[in-house]
Amino acid sequence: MVTVTLEPEGRCPWDKPVRIAVRGLAPGQRVTLRASLRDEKGALFRAHARYCADAHGGLDLGRAPALGGSFAGLEPMGLFWALEPEKPFWRFLKRDVQTPFAVELEVLDGHEPDTERLLGRAVHERDFLPPGVRREPVRAGRVRATLFLPPGPGPFPGIIDIFGIGGGLLEYRASLLAGHGFATLALAYYDFEDLPKKFDTIHLDYFEEALCYMLQHTQVKGPGIGLLGISLGADICLSMASFLKNISATVSINGSALSGDKAIYYKENSIPPLGHDLRRMKFWRLGSPRSRFQQVQFLVRASSWLTDTCHLLVSSTGRERKLWFLFLFSLGH
Repeated sequence: MVTVTLEPEGRCPWDKPVRIAVRGLAPGQRVTLRASLRDEKGALFRAHARYCADAHGGLDLGRAPALGGSFAGLEPMGLFWALEPEKPFWRFLKRDVQTPFAVELEVLDGHEPDTERLLGRAVHERDFLPPGVRREPVRAGRVRATLFLPPGPGPFPGIIDIFGIGGGLLEYRASLLAGHGFATLALAYYDFEDLPKKFDTIHLDYFEEALCYMLQHTQVKGPGIGLLGISLGADICLSMASFLKNISATVSINGSALSGDKAIYYKENSIPPLGHDLRRMKFWRLGSPRSRFQQVQFLVRASSWLTDTCHLLVSSTGRERKLWFLFLFSLGH
């Protein structure tokens, strides 16, 4: 009888590693492991990898390298991080952190695409609200956010978490950070409740109000607050760190090194958007039908007062359906 075991079993936080093992196989048996989950909108995400059982008919993903599939090599958590959407470029999001994702793990006889029968399966729940973490909606002045506090009496080091284009209020990163001892504020700034529907300019007064809320909270340890942002949120974090006080650390994920298409305002200060010249943008396509590789490179000349050239490389492969962004900035005429 083939059994699939996960440690810790049952439910655990999304960012906690799990050990996956299979028992009851024949020595050296070729199998395919497949993981799948559906998000809150019903979109299907899948990953698979090919393995061979050891001499005792066991398989431990912490010791056995994958022989191909969605990934290759020794990747104990590969079946989780390699999950890809069935619909190309569908974004993986968790809207409600108070409910888990259920990941189904299956063991199939043989190597894909020649798999035959299902040998075993298990369902593992991945949580986004760690045990003891407190979730507090924040409606203070203009600030619209959710504060996540770690277990215990506090105070805790504070972080403001800001996402990018898309608007709304995303909480899943803040809730997981709280499980690691950080009081984390998931901050909305447009297209949420009574906030503006569009975000055309960066007005730092709003973000300063959120910063002051954190600094004045009895469960947040001062005197400095950390910032975490991705994409447009990273641009906002860098602007906050440039103008506002009491910011001790800033993490920019996939952010820009400049103010691209949005002006920045703070009190009497303003920075106009750098902009770009569409006449200097070039497009071309590379690859072959076999690889289904498409590549677009934008050559953008900045405004006349700055001689930077920005190379933005966007590529996707049909099989992996991954989107990569490469930003290269160089100075010179």
